[in-house]
Amino acid sequence: MQIRTTVAAPFECACEALVVGGFDRLEDAPYLALLDEKLGGQIAELYRSGEFDGKRNAVRMVDGIGRVAPQRIVLVGLGRKRELSDEALRQAAGTAVRGAGGAGCRAAVSILHLAGGDEDAALRATLEGFRLGSYAFDRYKTDKKKKPSLTEVTALFPDGQQKARRTRAAKETAALCDAVLLTRDLVSEPGNVATPTFLAEAAVRMAAATGIDCRIVEREEMERLAMHGILAVAQGSRQAPKFIVLEYRGAGVDERPVVLVGKGVTFDAGGISLKPGEGMDRMKDDMSGAAAVIGTLQAAATLKLPVNLVGLVPAAENLPDGGAYKPGDIVTTMSGTTVEIVNTDAEGRMLLCDALHYAQRYKPAALIDIATLTGACMVALGSEASGIMGNSARLVRDLLQAGERTGERLWELPVWDGYGDLMKSDVADLKNAGGRWAGAVTAGWFLKQFAGNARWAHLDIAGTAWEEKGRPYTPKGAAGVGVRLLVEYLRGVRPES
Repeated sequence: MQIRTTVAAPFECACEALVVGGFDRLEDAPYLALLDEKLGGQIAELYRSGEFDGKRNAVRMVDGIGRVAPQRIVLVGLGRKRELSDEALRQAAGTAVRGAGGAGCRAAVSILHLAGGDEDAALRATLEGFRLGSYAFDRYKTDKKKKPSLTEVTALFPDGQQKARRTRAAKETAALCDAVLLTRDLVSEPGNVATPTFLAEAAVRMAAATGIDCRIVEREEMERLAMHGILAVAQGSRQAPKFIVLEYRGAGVDERPVVLVGKGVTFDAGGISLKPGEGMDRMKDDMSGAAAVIGTLQAAATLKLPVNLVGLVPAAENLPDGGAYKPGDIVTTMSGTTVEIVNTDAEGRMLLCDALHYAQRYKPAALIDIATLTGACMVALGSEASGIMGNSARLVRDLLQAGERTGERLWELPVWDGYGDLMKSDVADLKNAGGRWAGAVTAGWFLKQFAGNARWAHLDIAGTAWEEKGRPYTPKGAAGVGVRLLVEYLRGVRPES
């Protein structure tokens, strides 16, 4: 989708569709009240009849009927005016995409961002909603008769003030959304395409396009580095594991980087501890954390964020064959810590523990891992929020606040030392799974043991990485979660913070 800005009088702008926001009371939206006058009270009648009530994400199409220049008006509900938020604007824009596209509109003009609040933030949120809401992964569909879709949105302003700032906001929003859509694309690819090699090649292409450094650590080097956590998981697959290292330098050479680590299990059958067949097809999304890290590095470089940033992606498949690692095996990880394998389906933490230890060489200012790690987190939080755990109250707070601002909400879970009792092994330093209880927390506690002295946070996105039903700006499928959250956090990072 192309996004632009322009200056014009809203109801004198000739276009296929004009998107207008309305609150639960007609009089609370000045532009809607003005439109009602021009349409001879038609909007007021819609409110009286209940055909449009202004509730969040309500949508109604109205013909311009020759009284205004736009051919159609797309009314989108924003709820109560006093509760207007950036997230409400994102959702309204995503809803408008479906309404206008379903009516056959290819291009639209929007004044949603003029509904209230900070103009710059409202513009960015609205354009995010349009761009992300228009996403579809249809690469493998052979029927070329596509449904009508909205391919162009222009944000309209009634005056030409702050033109440079508005243009910059639109450009930066497009760059951020591009990174989210890259992430969605990577997660959406089927497992027979999105192998560890495919993921590594995608990272190399992205790095070349944005001017950041990318290095791929191959199996032989992993063996020299003693990355036996990653290597153990990869034993059951014919696909070679890859360890992707991305480095972006946007700050001074002496400034310590933020290090992001993303779980990259490109397909997870559970290994010898085989998953049930039902729903296993979705396990192509077990590299959502890896995709989010790659997307975040792209966004940071394109936006020229003033931070140093490292992305680490351990990538492997988890499959069962005669060479696969087994329950009862003992693995010596890169840190030297020994781990008894009690469940081969607890493989993500085996990849991440080596990557977290590798991250110590950067002396990170902050260390954040993101992973579709546990079904237990999904049981606890559903799809409304990702879980967060960490050893730094400040880092956790900053990420929580970034989540609230972006609509990618987080909920903190404890990572107390007492949970470590569940991870003790009789024959090794640790077990890789702690049993039925507190599964999300014990997984986070396990990772904490490999974070060293770094300020560390763990994001469990098992419940949020994939959208089952479809939401206003998140169509069914890969959500691309994590990119906007991490970029928002990085925008607030200060030297040595």
